[in-house]
Amino acid sequence: VLHTMQLEAGRRECKSCICPGHSRPVAGLEFSGLTDDGVFLISACHDKTAMLRSGETGDWIGTFEGHKGAVWWATLNAPATKAVTCSADFTAKIWDAITGNELHELKHKHIVRTADWSSDSSHVITGGKEAKVRLFDLAQPDAEPRIFMGHSALIKVIKSVDAHLVLTGGEDKSLCLWDTRTLDEAHRLQFDGSVNSVDLSRDGRTMTVAAGNEVSFWETASWKCIKRFTLGVVEANGYGVNTATLHPDKKAFVAAGGNFWVYVHDYETGAELQCNKGHHGPVYAVRFTPDGKCYASGGDDGTIRIWSFDADAAPPPAPQADSEAARE
Repeated sequence: VLHTMQLEAGRRECKSCICPGHSRPVAGLEFSGLTDDGVFLISACHDKTAMLRSGETGDWIGTFEGHKGAVWWATLNAPATKAVTCSADFTAKIWDAITGNELHELKHKHIVRTADWSSDSSHVITGGKEAKVRLFDLAQPDAEPRIFMGHSALIKVIKSVDAHLVLTGGEDKSLCLWDTRTLDEAHRLQFDGSVNSVDLSRDGRTMTVAAGNEVSFWETASWKCIKRFTLGVVEANGYGVNTATLHPDKKAFVAAGGNFWVYVHDYETGAELQCNKGHHGPVYAVRFTPDGKCYASGGDDGTIRIWSFDADAAPPPAPQADSEAARE
């Protein structure tokens, strides 16, 4: 279903494709990278399922069914041949993304909120209500996982940075960088609010963080902040930023929170470029496609919307970001 949203006077129209299918809040979205079979979009939903779709059209491909509780997160491995899902039923599940068959069930002692794959798909890293990070070796899925201890509250995000480094963050307002070889904490970043979302650029060089009322951008080579913006509209409505994603060419970033709207901002200045209205509840996830032509959003109303990115609405990127000004 293709809808054209007429925005406020003086703003451009923004087209969105509605992807039906889920029946409860959509908690997470992730696009795969470009594979031989195209790009895929996976969604996690409180209706106890995850769904796989074409990343180009939003067309439904299949549904991962088997969890007995809300699914909080789902993500594909690099070649998009396997998926991991995380649930309130105290498990994470590994799936064959081609056949839809369940391969492994990874048991936990409380709600599992997030997970990611190692770069070679040999391991899965999970986190959740226990504030523990678990590293599972999929060659021995029934063996006890290795455990990282360092968070003091719910873990909401996990991102595999490279072959040996993993990022974890959550309600203790921190992001931790772990060395999976030693289980040591290599670095820690502090924020003013709960770390709700982390998005890594496809080249792995830039990290986008939604925490509290801010969206911030970081160089992963040094873990220094490039720039940060407080989103005044979200802050004024009394909601934190639930999610944010950066355009692959740094033309803009998209963010959303509890006030039902999806915002497009200029990456250089933070200025609001568009306000996309269409969701009928808080928005929990936004992600750009790998080519940057579209971005997807999902939220409390159970719908996924795929929006066309209007490159003409965004100014050309500056040749170099003003890092010092951003850190002030």
